[in-house]
Amino acid sequence: QVQLVESGGGLVQAGGSLRLSCVASGMPFSSYAMAWFRQAPGKEREFLGAVSWGGRRPYYSDSVKGRFTISRDNAKNTMYLQMNSLKDEDTAVYYCAAVWTAYSGEYYDTARRYDYWGQGTQVTVSS
Repeated sequence: QVQLVESGGGLVQAGGSLRLSCVASGMPFSSYAMAWFRQAPGKEREFLGAVSWGGRRPYYSDSVKGRFTISRDNAKNTMYLQMNSLKDEDTAVYYCAAVWTAYSGEYYDTARRYDYWGQGTQVTVSS
């Protein structure tokens, strides 16, 4: 049974940093592309970035490029989201997602392409 568990969320002041983790189990992590999404109250789920199972050159949305960094450690079955220079508008529930892919450089930027999701972790940025 595939399980994704996010952690690391919390309350942080604007301009601060947080690092989220997503630990996967029940799947061959090194064969899955991974992604981060977020959803704020009353808004649609938003793609933030993704990393292929090869782990090279993660892809980011324009809204977080330059502030957020995605990385993965296949030996630990874990993906990370380092968030810097946080803003009020970054307040949301953050989700990790996974999908099996055939190629080392493959990933997707739409939620419907991902098969597995974590339960989410709340990030609240106060000004």
